[in-house]
Amino acid sequence: MGITEIAGLILLGVLIVIAYFAWRRIRLLREGGVHVALRSQFDDRGRGWHLGVGHYRGDSFAWFRVLSLGSGPNELIPRDGLEIDARREPTGPEAYAMPIGATVLRCRSASGEVEIAMGPDALTGFLSWLESSPPGRSIPWAS
Repeated sequence: MGITEIAGLILLGVLIVIAYFAWRRIRLLREGGVHVALRSQFDDRGRGWHLGVGHYRGDSFAWFRVLSLGSGPNELIPRDGLEIDARREPTGPEAYAMPIGATVLRCRSASGEVEIAMGPDALTGFLSWLESSPPGRSIPWAS
């Protein structure tokens, strides 16, 4: 096998991986997903954000990282017990990793703290989903 064949196989492999990521993202968006950036490890320098697609699954918000080979969600955030601690605009260094016009929500649940950044339309949908919890549950507005 010559060097051109090896380079061709490597290029083919890279193209297959890129096609898989694109197919996965498009499939998630067509199934009602929204563009969401998420971070669970907080950093004052604006690091730790990962782009992904959020999808509502009944009483859970499933988040799929864009660059992940896994087929399941990378984070599963249950609606029950989810509270919004703070809402803010993104800082300069972190704005690169977020949807345009994003608002950052710092949320707390039984599984820990997480920050979610989403655009205005996705934010409206997320807040509506959070408010529409079944009867008997309190609405989790901390701020």
